[in-house]
Amino acid sequence: QVQLVESGGGLVQAGGSLRLSCAASGRTFSRAVMGWFRQVPGKEREFIAAISWSGGGTSYANSVKGRFAVSRVNAKNTVYLQTNSLKPEDTAVYYCAVDGLGTYLSDTPSSYDYWGQGTQVTVSS
Repeated sequence: QVQLVESGGGLVQAGGSLRLSCAASGRTFSRAVMGWFRQVPGKEREFIAAISWSGGGTSYANSVKGRFAVSRVNAKNTVYLQTNSLKPEDTAVYYCAVDGLGTYLSDTPSSYDYWGQGTQVTVSS
């Protein structure tokens, strides 16, 4: 079993930044793909970013490309999402997830096996 705990969310003004963290414990997947998604009420979970096990491969949604950056430190079993130039439309609950097979950088929620409980990001205008 894997436990994922996100942190770092909060309230920020438009143009501001937040650094989200996701700490994994239990059965860890140092060679797994890690992903970040977000969701607002009434909408489907939206892919944000994914990172390969080595950190050498990353993928981003067009809506955040150039503003967000995903990284990981396998020695700490932690993945990060640096969010910059935040906009009100970035307001959502942000989730991290693990794809244990890790064969490619999937943008599909069903590819991921374990999920955190989420952290709220609210961007005021």
